[in-house]
Amino acid sequence: MEEQLLQLKQDALVKVKEACDLKELNDIRVAYLGKKGPITEALKGMGKLSAEERPKMGALANEVRGAVASAIEEKQAVLEKEAVAKKLAAETLDVTLPGRPVNIGNHHPLTRVVEEVEDLFIGMGYTVAEGPEVEKDYYNFEALNLPKGHPARDMQDSFYITEDILLRTHTSPVQARTMEKHEGKGPVKIICPGKVYRRDSDDATHSHQFMQIEGLVIDEHIRMSDLKGTLNAFAKKLFGEDREIRLRPSFFPFTEPSVEMDISCMICKGEGCSVCKRTGWIEILGAGMVHPNVLEMAGFDSKKYSGFAFGMGAERIAMLKYGVDDIRHFYTNDTRFLHQFHEHE
Repeated sequence: MEEQLLQLKQDALVKVKEACDLKELNDIRVAYLGKKGPITEALKGMGKLSAEERPKMGALANEVRGAVASAIEEKQAVLEKEAVAKKLAAETLDVTLPGRPVNIGNHHPLTRVVEEVEDLFIGMGYTVAEGPEVEKDYYNFEALNLPKGHPARDMQDSFYITEDILLRTHTSPVQARTMEKHEGKGPVKIICPGKVYRRDSDDATHSHQFMQIEGLVIDEHIRMSDLKGTLNAFAKKLFGEDREIRLRPSFFPFTEPSVEMDISCMICKGEGCSVCKRTGWIEILGAGMVHPNVLEMAGFDSKKYSGFAFGMGAERIAMLKYGVDDIRHFYTNDTRFLHQFHEHE
């Protein structure tokens, strides 16, 4: 048995020395020191030895086990150190290399237009108001002087959910709700940006969903000149100080009188080109003095209070401001299109 134990020790130490990785070393540990290993088996045979030989063989067996275990621990420390060094070498970073560029997000052109308009009017004392996109027929039409059966409803072909619920066709319901909350007491000075929906065929200039920005002012002694001055400041802020405006008579059920506002063409400076259809002017928005019926339905005394309202399409503004020729570009999520607007930051 002595020769057997010494041979086991020699074989184990050789294999430990030749081990190349931690897995192989662990296999050697299990093979020699495990419960079914040769050293354990040798110890089981000690019962056949004489009383004089047992202590000697027991001590030798423990010496062999200890020597093998010690060799394995030393080899394990070496292999672990080598593994760490190898991993560090593989993961070494060259800090002198130039960094990889990080793609940074950018404001969508419609978001930029809305925020620019909001900043302008907030600076003029307006507050930003919001309302539901799924709206009641009453606030979308009736409270705005458009009773059921009114022919002007056909101008806004609507998405109805029920007979009295629809997707709002403009942000004017926000104005109606805000006036109602004021309970007939002024002043009211709000701007209402948001999505609106109409049953329209999508093409280069039309969409079934688009952004609208509306404004409303109600107070005592509000006049058409206040509206004109406000719109003039708006045009110069968004399109340049050299822009001129003109107001043309129009019709909207919720304003009286009503006007369309044009700005002088920023391409040809009013001389006439294909963009302005040779007129020198570009239609930009609709506006007017709030109709007395709208004031009365919201609880305001139309003899005491007056006001003006205006509404514009954010896409229309963005298309003119940035030279976009197709409204669908705003909604196709083409990063090549959106990347162009980094230069406008």
